Amino acid sequence: MTDRAIAADVIVPSDLAEARRLQDEIEVGLQAKRYGDRDLFAIKLAVEEALVNAMKHGNQLDPAKRVRVAYSISERAFEIRIEDEGPGFNPTDVPDPTLPENWERTCGRGVHIIKSFMTDVTYHGRGNVVSMSKLRNGSPE
Repeated sequence: MTDRAIAADVIVPSDLAEARRLQDEIEVGLQAKRYGDRDLFAIKLAVEEALVNAMKHGNQLDPAKRVRVAYSISERAFEIRIEDEGPGFNPTDVPDPTLPENWERTCGRGVHIIKSFMTDVTYHGRGNVVSMSKLRNGSPE
């Protein structure tokens, strides 16, 4: 099997319908590369959380602000970089939602989910750019 990657670099408005369209596009690419159900689930969930965070928290759903998304899907790994136009944040300031004192807080769950399901997660600069990757588990299904 050839390892010719599926790749895209797009700029989308801060619109949750656009996020869904982009998620669907990524899912089609993952299926074309025959990613298994567990990897599909993990990637879809992490991408959804990161896109919603960028649009909702970063860009405040401002239709004038954009989100840049660059991704690559190979036989070996999925990689994505998401950049919003918001002020950013410090990921170390996000409370751990698994600690009892934070169970009822509404913040931090998305970042926790992303870190739990992806192989590598890095926030860059002022915190308005996230790079994530997921190494493929096992052989294609």
